Amino acid sequence: MRIALAYISIILLWATTPLAIKWSGDGPGFIFGAGSRMMIGAACMLLLLLLRRKRLPSHRKAKMTYLAVSIQIYAAMLCVYWGAQFVPSGWVSVIFGLSPFLSAFFAAIWLKERSLSFGKVCSYFLGISGLSMMFSSALQLNVQAVYGILGILTAVSLQTASAVWVKRIHAKLPAATQVTGGLVFALPAYILTWLLFTDDSWPQNLTTLNIASIVYLGVIATTIGFVLYYYLLIHLSATTVGFIPLISPVLALYLGHTINHEAITLKIITGTSLILFALIMHEFFDRFLGHLVSRIKSSLN
Repeated sequence: MRIALAYISIILLWATTPLAIKWSGDGPGFIFGAGSRMMIGAACMLLLLLLRRKRLPSHRKAKMTYLAVSIQIYAAMLCVYWGAQFVPSGWVSVIFGLSPFLSAFFAAIWLKERSLSFGKVCSYFLGISGLSMMFSSALQLNVQAVYGILGILTAVSLQTASAVWVKRIHAKLPAATQVTGGLVFALPAYILTWLLFTDDSWPQNLTTLNIASIVYLGVIATTIGFVLYYYLLIHLSATTVGFIPLISPVLALYLGHTINHEAITLKIITGTSLILFALIMHEFFDRFLGHLVSRIKSSLN
């Protein structure tokens, strides 16, 4: 029952995060929305570390890991918040569905993993086709929507590169420690960005919706969501957890349409379907093909 509840919670968190990102930045600005979320998240993670009576390791590999994680927390998140201003919230979740493809690509280059098999290469073409359809739909909105997609794609690239770098460092740190250290490293960069690119004053038009979204993202999505995700990785197979990115984009589009009145056109549906089918192919085609070849060999023998 606990596992099922955690699974449903993660799907809901991943589906609602894009909408909360959009709401948190509307009015106070994307820098304030991202920075305040990470400050709340850092406070929660440090408190969690304190309650567990743990300390952040400070050896060289640990510091390199924190730096790598901070690229995701700072650079990738700023790109997401910036891009989310210009596109419907559901698109954020759909585009982030491309992250397994980029992860496989970076792993093949930096970690020399055999992640560019026939099935995966085919899935990349499908994913690119779906993304092209999203670009086409963005052009029908306005030029800024194209900028928004490019910003989110940059975020996905930075996030996956950060994850592969962490794996390459191989510091063997607990996941909570990695995120806490990354948040601590990222906070000075957020503060400097705030000082350089804003008028250094508290937003005057901060609404209840802005505050609720920021608190939700900082406390729930960053802290509780992180704990639940790794709880699932411990108790379920990677394949089962891998179904979450197939469900959350569809739910995110539905929520954006019903709650935020975001349009869903035929091109958006087609592009989303292509990306999700590409993700299914990326995760399962090679396994299916290997199983089929084994069955054929067994029958011949």
